[in-house]
Amino acid sequence: MIPAKIDPLSIAPIREKSLESIVDWFDQHKQSFYTLGWSYLRTQQQMEELFYRSIIKVHKELPRFKSETTYETGVTSIFIHNCRELSKVRSLQDSEESEQHKDLFKALDRLKEDEKEAVALTYVKGISKEETAHLLQVSMEKLKELLFSGIQSVRKEMGYGSSFNGCKEYQKNYIDYLERTMERSEKIDFEVHIYHCQDCQKDLGTFQDVMLTMVNLTERMKDFCVPSDFMENVKARLAEREKQRQQKNSTRKRMGLVFASVLALLMGIEVFTGSFTNLYYTWTEEDQELRAFLQQGLGERLNLEAESAGVKIKIKSAIADDVQTLILYEIEDTEEDNQYVMDYNEGFFVENEHDIMSRDTYPRYYPPDLKSAKNNREKNVYHGKISLLPLTTDNGTIKLKITKLQKLIRDTTDQNSFKPYGNMENKAGEWNFEIPVTKQPSIEYALNEETDIEGIPIRFDKLTIAPTATILQYAINNEQTGKRVDFLNFDNLEVNDKKMKADMYGSNFLDLQQDMNWTTFQTHFDPLIGEKPKEIRVQFKSVLFTFEDHKTIELDAAKEYPQTFEYAGSTISIDQVEVGQPTNVIISNHEIKNRAYESLNFNIVGEDENEISSMEMDSEGVLVDKDGVEYDMSKIQIPYEEIEQPRNFFTVQRIRLHSNNAEDKVIPKRLEIYGYSTTKYLDDVVKISVD
Repeated sequence: MIPAKIDPLSIAPIREKSLESIVDWFDQHKQSFYTLGWSYLRTQQQMEELFYRSIIKVHKELPRFKSETTYETGVTSIFIHNCRELSKVRSLQDSEESEQHKDLFKALDRLKEDEKEAVALTYVKGISKEETAHLLQVSMEKLKELLFSGIQSVRKEMGYGSSFNGCKEYQKNYIDYLERTMERSEKIDFEVHIYHCQDCQKDLGTFQDVMLTMVNLTERMKDFCVPSDFMENVKARLAEREKQRQQKNSTRKRMGLVFASVLALLMGIEVFTGSFTNLYYTWTEEDQELRAFLQQGLGERLNLEAESAGVKIKIKSAIADDVQTLILYEIEDTEEDNQYVMDYNEGFFVENEHDIMSRDTYPRYYPPDLKSAKNNREKNVYHGKISLLPLTTDNGTIKLKITKLQKLIRDTTDQNSFKPYGNMENKAGEWNFEIPVTKQPSIEYALNEETDIEGIPIRFDKLTIAPTATILQYAINNEQTGKRVDFLNFDNLEVNDKKMKADMYGSNFLDLQQDMNWTTFQTHFDPLIGEKPKEIRVQFKSVLFTFEDHKTIELDAAKEYPQTFEYAGSTISIDQVEVGQPTNVIISNHEIKNRAYESLNFNIVGEDENEISSMEMDSEGVLVDKDGVEYDMSKIQIPYEEIEQPRNFFTVQRIRLHSNNAEDKVIPKRLEIYGYSTTKYLDDVVKISVD
């Protein structure tokens, strides 16, 4: 019923978006996101918190967005996650909605979580069903089931009746019929039946009324929804956050100097007590990761326990620093042989997060640990860790509430891997903890080293040693034209002959804006506990290059397709140019052997240069390892990180073009290719001096 209104942007060209530009983007799109947020929350204060969190998280997570993802899709994914989290802690009595929409929002509130998200994204936010299915990680068939059951529940809450009285075999066609997506033969059969069946007529009529009510909600909410001072309040909070961040950075530097001054004294004390401490924890602590922290005095055993629904959770310890608050836990199924994990995205929250935690960063992701001996010893016990936000104070008590666990279903063909998240089962319950924590200091070391990768300068700026992570800050020079380095991956960091592996989930872009000619990044490595760096070596792993290579290909919908053209040593096919609402263009290249590029950076220009309002894109691809073995991305079973030197080649790209005027059709005029991206694997080692 509503075409997707997605910005004509893929993630690749906008990875360096500043916080200010993200705020401006939210300001331009505040109406639709405000409506979506109001489906979960009920006061302006809650909505301001929602926008504030989402803007910060988009800024932090932008480098992790997949290159084929549209900008609005990535933002919506983050926004809906924050809606879930904030809705868990809001008071059900807090409400500011007008009487005009009260019944509808009340009805949405009573939907199941997956039904609510399907309905809200499709009809309140107004994105396509394809994008909704992608965001919710469900099939189109499952999405239609969720929409049908959701609309049925809304129908009941709005007083249209508790159930459908028409013929059950035709109910599955209601959505496709009303959205005019049925095939002609099916449509004729359906209309013939509706003509002769009064019960189905009534059902279809009320079903349509509910759908139209939700579809038109965004438009009707313009009468009252976004307060005039709303975005100004959000911007004021962001400005205050930036001010505090700058003050905190200055404080951290002073703390680093103070800590360095007393380090000699602490080491002197360790001469008398350290040997006994190390030996004691070697005997008494089985968990090697926790043992390392305890031996350095960076945490304490807690052994806090809570039990619910036949599952016991033990919080073993909590290690806090400026990077994160690391919670080490153990989960035991007391009734069956199941292993459960705490899901990174949902199922738990910190009740007093606003009071004691910083929102300047974002928690890190730790995948399930399936290979360790401790997680393969007992079928009903799992040892894991989760990352929470860092503390704003030196000491605090975290009020952690856990409401859902994820059942770990190992792959029967490989016990060291698990089934995709879409096949996971959940365990509901309620486990509450009050966790005492003390924030440990971090030490920053200035670096002074520069190297290059194929002529592009790479500068190493800073090494941060925190109890839970070692962080290398570096910058890439972007002055060179024709070729640039978009992203750099490291294999390991060696400090004083100790090697630490790079965290494949721990690289991010920093918007420091210190030098327009340099782009700054951070990469996380394993913790370096109890070391003062003297000799540092870093080994590269891979680099993502983007080459500028402009080419223009004229498009003519009147011609017969496919047609081919040569680019970057490859023959590329334009399989389809079909004018309609939307207009569809399909580009493909299935030949990947010796191919120079992995993905193309391009745009499609319409007959009227300003006629295209949005461009959606979805892709197919193949993963190729070091030896040329190909893996179908839709069927791949082994973990990505276990593939040696993987490269992701796009084989098919489907583009949908929408016009500024819904009644007009986009006439594609030309395909503008700006360049291409490709990955190169390295083994260079750089020695870095420490100031």
